[in-house]
Amino acid sequence: MSTIKVISTDNAPAAIGPYVQGKIVGGLLFASGQIPLDPKTGKLVEGGISAQAKQALTNVKALVEAAGSDMSKVVKTTCFLKDIADFSAFNEVYATFFSGDAPARSCVGGIDLPKGALCEIEVIAAV
Repeated sequence: MSTIKVISTDNAPAAIGPYVQGKIVGGLLFASGQIPLDPKTGKLVEGGISAQAKQALTNVKALVEAAGSDMSKVVKTTCFLKDIADFSAFNEVYATFFSGDAPARSCVGGIDLPKGALCEIEVIAAV
């Protein structure tokens, strides 16, 4: 049986419910979805989808790095958008966080997200 390690970092927002920021099992990080909360203030960043996508991805990056990995080792992302009309603007920011081969990805739009966020991103990464 594989050992399970809980990942926690102050560089990403604390969980806002009964879950952990991430877990490593079998050489993979399973990161909880990250919304665009500023980890220092716990408040949602303002500025529309581009600003929120950047913060959510910055939070994802902090979790991936806390697990001892980096964004090049993210193998799968699941992205949630409040408004699918934000897809293009979201993609512009998303592309700046992944160089070379991007991870496999699903993207779902038209859903309500915690705290009124415009986006949420969860990842699986090799560690």
